[in-house]
Amino acid sequence: MTAETTQIPDMVYAIACSPAFDRDGICFAARYSGLEQSSDGGATWRSAYDSLGIDTPLATLAVALSPDFEADRSVFAGVAGGILRSFDGGDSWYSNALPASPVISTLAVSPNFAHDGVVFAGTMEDGLLRSSDRGSQWSPWNFGLLDLGVICLAVSPDFANDETLCVGTSTGIFRSTNGGRAWREINLPLDYEPVLSLALSPTYAVDGMLFAGTEAHGLWTSADRGRTWIQVGADAIAGPVNNILLSPTFPQAPELLINLATEILVSRDGGQAWNEPAALPSPDTEVSSVAAPQGLGAGASLLVGLVENGVLRLELR
Repeated sequence: MTAETTQIPDMVYAIACSPAFDRDGICFAARYSGLEQSSDGGATWRSAYDSLGIDTPLATLAVALSPDFEADRSVFAGVAGGILRSFDGGDSWYSNALPASPVISTLAVSPNFAHDGVVFAGTMEDGLLRSSDRGSQWSPWNFGLLDLGVICLAVSPDFANDETLCVGTSTGIFRSTNGGRAWREINLPLDYEPVLSLALSPTYAVDGMLFAGTEAHGLWTSADRGRTWIQVGADAIAGPVNNILLSPTFPQAPELLINLATEILVSRDGGQAWNEPAALPSPDTEVSSVAAPQGLGAGASLLVGLVENGVLRLELR
C-alpha cells in the first residue's frame, strides 16, 4: 500500500488593492501559499515574502492596506499566530508578538490611519485585537463581545468622529461605537446565524445603512444602524454570501456586488434586480474573494480570487 498525499488548495482568502490602483496597479492576494503582489493590475504576480527567505508556505488569511498607501506604503498581513507589517509596499516585513497565538481571520485599517494609527484584527477564536501604533503593539478589545469567532469586520468611513465598527461572527453581528472598547449585539432577525460579510455605506454617518451576508439566509440590509432589517434579493440569492462590495458613491449610485460560492452578482438598483457582471471560466468555478478597485461601473476591472486557481482579472459589464 502506498501513502497518498492530500493536495491542499491554494485558496485566495483576501484581495486588497491600492487606493491609487488606477495609477499604480498595485494589489495583494492573501493565499494559502503566502502573500502575492501585483504592480500591473493583477496581470502578473510575484511573492511579497521574498525578503523573508522562507522555504515553506506561510499561509496568509488576511491582508489590508493603509488608506494612504500611496504615501505611507503600509501593508498588514495576517498569518497563523501573528501579523506582519510592511512600510515599503511589501519589500520588507516586521513581525511582532501577539497575545496568545491567534489565527488572524480579517484585518481592517482605520480610515483615519494617518492620524490615529489604528488597525484592527479579527481572530478565529480570540475575538478582536486592536493596535493604535501602526501595528507595533496589539491588545484584545472584547468587552461585551460574546462570540470570539470573528469572521468579518467593517469600519465606519467616518470612524474619526463616530468610532463605529462592526464584526460578523459565527452567531451574528456585534457593534462598537467607542472604537472597540465595548460591544453590543445587533438584533439580526435570525437565530445564531454565521455572518460571513459586512459592508457599511460610504455615508453611514448620515444614512445608517449596512449590509450583512449570511451563511444560509442570504443578504440583509438595515437603514437604521441595525435596529431593523429586511432581506434583499431573496429570490436571486441562494447560498452563502462571502463578500459584499458597495459603489464608492453608494447610495447615490446604488450599485452593490456580492459573491456566492460559484457566482458573482451585481445589482445597480440597490438590490432589487441582479445580474452576472462577468463570466467565470465554468459554472463550477469556486470564488473565494472579490475586489473592485475601480468601482462597480461597466468596464471597471474586477479581481476574483479562486479557491484553487489564483486570481482572475475580469471586466465588469
